[in-house]
Amino acid sequence: MLNEKCRILEHVEIGAGYRYIVFDAPKMAAALTPGQFVHVKVPALEPSALRRPFSVFDAEDGRVTVLYKAVGRGTFALNGAKVGDEVSVLGPLGHGFPVKCAGVPLLVGGGYGVAPLHFLAKRLPGEKRLFIGGRTAADLLALDKFAAIDGVKVYTATNDGSAGVKGLVTDPLDDVLIELRGEARKFELFACGPDPMLKAVAMRATGTGSPGWISMDRHMICGVGACYACIQKTVRGNSRCCIEGPVFAAKDLVW
Repeated sequence: MLNEKCRILEHVEIGAGYRYIVFDAPKMAAALTPGQFVHVKVPALEPSALRRPFSVFDAEDGRVTVLYKAVGRGTFALNGAKVGDEVSVLGPLGHGFPVKCAGVPLLVGGGYGVAPLHFLAKRLPGEKRLFIGGRTAADLLALDKFAAIDGVKVYTATNDGSAGVKGLVTDPLDDVLIELRGEARKFELFACGPDPMLKAVAMRATGTGSPGWISMDRHMICGVGACYACIQKTVRGNSRCCIEGPVFAAKDLVW
């Protein structure tokens, strides 16, 4: 684990309150794997304020990119950070996704839950199917970034029908599951997003007997396993998302 002083290289809004922030973090970028997270000390907050956890959207060429939305005091304060500011970033933290897949990788994300799936899609070789869901078209994030990754085929769904299939992200997913099972092709499921979506994806993994990898979103206050605020029930008992997770095997989760 590193505590790196990182200069902000880019900080841009991409619409609907979502932003990319890019840190100059060569040691961190080299150490991170998809699904891990970082803890950021927000400069505008008081010195005693807790760090904020963020999934990693990308890590390469000495740069670490985070995709976030301002939803609370810490992230609204982070909005004010400027290019050139120095920020303390702690990481890599947590247990991430496997980057080998026995079959077709099916990546399922909702809202800013797509962040670790972008990093994962870049690391997984070959064909990949990506399913992105949101309430509206504005919540379908990073479509241009995913389109630039070799082997990715994108499916979208929105609750209001403003883009892609009208309905849940599991609707196009189910169509592809029928297709792959009909062709007797193996697949693995990878998911990050809101809990109802994660449960639905996990049930499809266990129901088909296929591997599933689920990134659980919990309040990872300390990030290092000391505060026990990010507990997730598993078949082995209570697990800490910041240490044993945030990525868990679907078969191990208790809903």
